[in-house]
Amino acid sequence: MALEALWFLNTRVEIRRPSADGADGVSIAEHRMPFGDSAPLHVHEREAEIFHLLEGEMRFRVGETETLARPGDTLVAPPGVPHTFRVESAKGARCLVITPGPDFEGLIRAAARPAEGPGLPPACAPTADQIEALGALALANRIELLGPPM
Repeated sequence: MALEALWFLNTRVEIRRPSADGADGVSIAEHRMPFGDSAPLHVHEREAEIFHLLEGEMRFRVGETETLARPGDTLVAPPGVPHTFRVESAKGARCLVITPGPDFEGLIRAAARPAEGPGLPPACAPTADQIEALGALALANRIELLGPPM
């Protein structure tokens, strides 16, 4: 099976196991992110989001708890709990993101484009229109954007 690689915002996402591949609906995606990359504060309506850090350091805020994660660390953002993260290491970070359903994978697929090369996409700040479009795509996938990145 060919690996599916996508550019999602300023990151590279490789879908390792699509949610449709198993009766359990689990999705596993590998994310490569540049230094400073940060997700908007958001909440998943019905999926936990599990992060397993492979390379680099990332700061996570899940609810009111802030944690600095290093390779080998695993963090869980339960459904209904607002969370965000920021890549702290100068060389970026790489992590697995595991979700027990299709919602987050659906958002990635709706907002991403096929990767045009082996690395990260050219970095750019999103426009107001792109942020609005991302919010609408997130809502369509049962994810609500609540606030700015870290």
